[in-house]
Amino acid sequence: MTTEPVTADDVLLALSEVVDPELDEPITDLGFVRSVVLDDEGVTVHLRLPTAFCSPNFAYLMASDAQDVLEAVEGIGRVRIMLDDHHDSDKINDGLAANAGYRGTFGVEAVDSLEDLRRTFLRKAHLAALERCIESMLRETDLTVDEVGSLTLSDIPPGRHRSALLRRRLALGLTLCPAGRAFVDEDGRTIPAEKIPMRLRFAKSVRISMEGNSHFCRGLLATRYSDDDGAEVPRIVDVRSTSPVPVRRVS
Repeated sequence: MTTEPVTADDVLLALSEVVDPELDEPITDLGFVRSVVLDDEGVTVHLRLPTAFCSPNFAYLMASDAQDVLEAVEGIGRVRIMLDDHHDSDKINDGLAANAGYRGTFGVEAVDSLEDLRRTFLRKAHLAALERCIESMLRETDLTVDEVGSLTLSDIPPGRHRSALLRRRLALGLTLCPAGRAFVDEDGRTIPAEKIPMRLRFAKSVRISMEGNSHFCRGLLATRYSDDDGAEVPRIVDVRSTSPVPVRRVS
């Protein structure tokens, strides 16, 4: 059985599975994928970030996840992930090429494991998603703060906020049962009634911080790569000796 050649669409589709753990958006939508080059050996993907001083642990997490999803694509060949224009680009790129892992890449600088790091991001994202749902209900329905603790997932109105919350719960391994309590911590434990108001205020501060960071990062990315205005991103190059496969953009 002959395997169909991997296309640029296959690469972009796989990369769309890599989601910014805080912003809940694929790196393909955020503009973090700079270019994709297909050659006879495999694929090389260049990634970029809004600044040279973006968190090294987040930069590594994004690049490592990109490598993992591409290596899972059947018939893709050699996968090379290159992070551009970051103060730790060389360290991260060398670590990925050597399959050194997070701690092997950063050595004593890697305080946590990669999974610990990933869970930290996911916990913050879950808290922000939960606050969006609750705040919307407090604003648009008769729900009171005193009733928040008794909310179940089935009480959360359908829509993008609820969908985001369910994705976050799934990523953390929390129940998606409609009868499950909605207002829980990152381990699925219910919040005592007397602590709910303070927890809501804390969740709001986390959500505002994340949204501000998102706006700030988008502006920085646009400014940093302003010379690329009008250029198609990601840039797709196919230099394989076989006839290049036409590229269809993944929306």
